[in-house]
Amino acid sequence: MSLTLQSPPFSALSSSLQGRSRFLPGAGSTASNLVVFNNVRKSFPLIRASSSSLDTGSNTELDAVSSFSEIVPDTVIFDDFERFPPTAATVSSSLLLGICSLPDTVFRNAVEMALADSTCYGLENADLRLSCFVNKALVNVGGDLAKLVPGRVSTEVDPRLAYDTHGIIRKVHDLLKLYNEINVPPERLLFKIPSTWQGIEASRLLESEGIQTHLTFVYSFAQAAAAAQAGASVIQIFVGRLRDWARNHSGDPEIEAAISRGEDPGLALVTKAYNYIHKYGHKSKLMAAAVRNKQDLFSLLGVDYIIAPLKVLQSLKDSVTAPDEKYSFVRRLSPQSAALYNFSKEELVKWDQLSLASAMGPATVDLLAGGLEGYVNQAKRVEELFGKIWPPPNV
Repeated sequence: MSLTLQSPPFSALSSSLQGRSRFLPGAGSTASNLVVFNNVRKSFPLIRASSSSLDTGSNTELDAVSSFSEIVPDTVIFDDFERFPPTAATVSSSLLLGICSLPDTVFRNAVEMALADSTCYGLENADLRLSCFVNKALVNVGGDLAKLVPGRVSTEVDPRLAYDTHGIIRKVHDLLKLYNEINVPPERLLFKIPSTWQGIEASRLLESEGIQTHLTFVYSFAQAAAAAQAGASVIQIFVGRLRDWARNHSGDPEIEAAISRGEDPGLALVTKAYNYIHKYGHKSKLMAAAVRNKQDLFSLLGVDYIIAPLKVLQSLKDSVTAPDEKYSFVRRLSPQSAALYNFSKEELVKWDQLSLASAMGPATVDLLAGGLEGYVNQAKRVEELFGKIWPPPNV
């Protein structure tokens, strides 16, 4: 049995959330990609194929840096798909809130169909029913995103499971089953998991099944090394957040060691993690997020992925590179430089729960807790909204 939802419940929600059209996937300090809904049309826009990750000229700074790293727009503005076409996407609680806040988005039908799912509304337990609706909505939207981007779609795993290894694995299996039902192949998918020890262990077990994972909230070398040892497909480090923490706090040995060397703590962590991954042959790809300016980006050239704000991308695109300026763009990170990097004996341990906990300084503890809190708040808001929408008319 299938139902078509009418618009009044969404209209009511849209008016209550009007003006909140900009959403970070994890609320404020927990976000990685900004999602902006901007006069979205009901049909998907065409995206021109390009050999580069972004539509660039042959002599711009953007073209130059794109030859070293895959540059991913930090903002998805649907009207700007032609200008900065995204290569990958993340579906999260924040994105669902964005869809529910507007009366006319390309993803509205995906959420409506989730809330009309007969399997979900047949569940008597209210909590299980809401969880089912959220799973379906994430997957339906993720399926639509997979049609829009050439790369992988990362799906957020419920952050309330961050300290439950088996709970994370069950949730990923549930989501993967739903993706299979709409014919999205596993190779197009990542599952975004917080980098607690339990999350890292879940990543290890899922990767052993051939399921690709995306570990986020990495703020220390210990987390990055443990994630690499687990075989995580993508490891995401937030450069700017570590810098922000260092400006307002003290007492973190890893950050203070970087500062004493005259290094930015966020850039230093990305460099060290990259060198570790490549020197010791781990398969993980490294993603640098929360990049704040062009200098950050130039300092990270060679890392696998750089998530950059639109203002930085536009500045790069508008800047023409003269032939004699080519030397200015130097690959800072490479397997060759990684091979020369020296790690201490303490850094080359086989990381376990105890050693990871001992190595996590106050910056990691604070930033991880803050990130999880933001994600949990977003997840709760989605359930509250879905609880108001359901039951829809005629159910």
